[in-house]
Amino acid sequence: MSDPGVPADPAAVLDDLISSGAPFALLARDRDTVEVLTGPVVDVNLLADIPLTDAAGTPREVLALVPFRQVVERGFECHDDAAPLRCLVIDGHTALPRAATVAALPDAPVALGEPGFDIADEDYAEIVRRVIADEIGRGEGANFVIRRDFAASVDTDPVTAGLTWFRALLEHERGAYWTFLVSTPGHVAVGASPEAHVSAQDGVVTMNPISGTFRHPAGGATAETLTEFLSSTKETEELFMVVDEELKMMSAVCSDGGRITGPHLKEMSRLTHTEYMLRGSSTMDPRDVLRETMFAPTVTGSPMQNACTVITRHELTPRGYYSGVAALFTPRADGGHDLDAPILIRTAYLQDGRLRVPVGATLVRHSDPYGEVGETHGKAAGVLGAIGAVARDDAPVVDEDAPASAPRRLADDPEIASLLARRNDRLAPFWLNPQDGAGDAAGSRPYAGVGALVVDAEDRFTTMLAHQLRHLGFDVTIVHWSQATADAVAAAALVVAGPGPGDPRDDASARIARLREVVAARLDAGAPLLAVCLSHQILADRLGFELGPLASPHQGLQKTVDVFGRPASIGFYNTFTARMPQGGAPDGVEAAADAGGDVYALRGDGFASVQGHLESILSRDGLETLERLVAHALR
Repeated sequence: MSDPGVPADPAAVLDDLISSGAPFALLARDRDTVEVLTGPVVDVNLLADIPLTDAAGTPREVLALVPFRQVVERGFECHDDAAPLRCLVIDGHTALPRAATVAALPDAPVALGEPGFDIADEDYAEIVRRVIADEIGRGEGANFVIRRDFAASVDTDPVTAGLTWFRALLEHERGAYWTFLVSTPGHVAVGASPEAHVSAQDGVVTMNPISGTFRHPAGGATAETLTEFLSSTKETEELFMVVDEELKMMSAVCSDGGRITGPHLKEMSRLTHTEYMLRGSSTMDPRDVLRETMFAPTVTGSPMQNACTVITRHELTPRGYYSGVAALFTPRADGGHDLDAPILIRTAYLQDGRLRVPVGATLVRHSDPYGEVGETHGKAAGVLGAIGAVARDDAPVVDEDAPASAPRRLADDPEIASLLARRNDRLAPFWLNPQDGAGDAAGSRPYAGVGALVVDAEDRFTTMLAHQLRHLGFDVTIVHWSQATADAVAAAALVVAGPGPGDPRDDASARIARLREVVAARLDAGAPLLAVCLSHQILADRLGFELGPLASPHQGLQKTVDVFGRPASIGFYNTFTARMPQGGAPDGVEAAADAGGDVYALRGDGFASVQGHLESILSRDGLETLERLVAHALR
């Protein structure tokens, strides 16, 4: 491998790349250089097959394009287009000076033929309506990202077209996390990804959830205009939902679960976003880290597994690489590898003479179908304008995601800083403070060595719940609902029946049926049981409570409720609820309910349950409440 710090002549390097026809990648990850990566291409089936060592076991550098279809490795659904998990095995790595590279790249306009979306506006609006009614409205999840593709024909040589677009990005996109071009046989990808998905460096895993969008008014953002945005409950809770979803992933790969820092402002030329940083320690192979974090909720939805199912139901074609990642694996001196993996969004693909620009809109229960149509138009226009596919002089495109021309430092304004800091007043200290595994605030581990079986009902909140249980000392095993055998359920000292999507009354669902069996088996045996969210509803149904939909779904809603004589601030993600019968709770059952009769906690001999998510960052009193409910179930 050549030294990436040695300058080379950009024109000569680019000429060699074009004339050779060999695979290569160009990466711009800082303001000064463009990295040139060359080497053979290897397509593999699984992330574990990414060839991080040669036949002799010597570590090597690899750039992998990971398609969306790899979610099948986690057992998730997708339209399988056989997009390859493509690996550029790097044997040459050179750094070019950025300014000289821009000057050496082609800049002749690339003509587009018959441009347009693959799905008509009205048809996309109808998809939005169906997702809101049939998926969000029936408890399948909090939000879903549904994409459509802008497509056109391109007669220009694909490598020349890609280099032209890459030049446009270098000239006009100075704040992207990665600006890149990857040219492999029959396929060119060029883009400017605004955000990292996951990185792992020297055993520290980092994720960067971003949500909330403030569009700057004429004249730019000011402290006064930004204050209204930061005071918005809706914007704040949307960010918290994304953080929760990524903490699920962090809890699966990090021994310390992942600590939250922030929130911060991410200021662009015409937009300001809010973001958190999540960091934790992990000894996992970076390929396993990548598998457990596929893919970002900002481009799929939540909960993740059901989001993939919903995408499969409502997207008409496969995603290809859209919402996947580009993953750079870099050898370390100790023989391991670091990982840097941005999300594949704001990317154009060229294959078989066709340009494809996938764009998606995040659908929530209050989404306006035509507003989401407009969102996809705006995103496609932003990418096309950024790559120069739309003439800027004749039809200027406002790229809202472009970086700010100079640091605004609005976060330094005392009022803005205070508003940002006050967001954390609502959050669980458990996730904000360092977690060293020492137990609760008093340093105790009250359930050290006690076995707990957590049944995963297809919502990875179970990984956060398991992390909290381990913090209390439990020896935790997570098992998928389909693998929760009668023997395993009977043998556990404590069974935690977990949360999941769907209607608890669905008699056709094998998952619901298995949860009913788990709950019934523990009740019949008088064995300790804790039931959460969906499983709480199933327990309530078994005990004789009524079930029904809420008038308005609770998705990322924080409420303070009385949990058996003690107020608790808890996060709720539910569309359905248990309701108090007219005659009151059955004998031997104590129910905590609100004024409208919605039951949010139950307890009785050997069992306890809660509708909310005590593991959520929204549950400020989550760990304490979890310990109280577990103590009741085990007594």
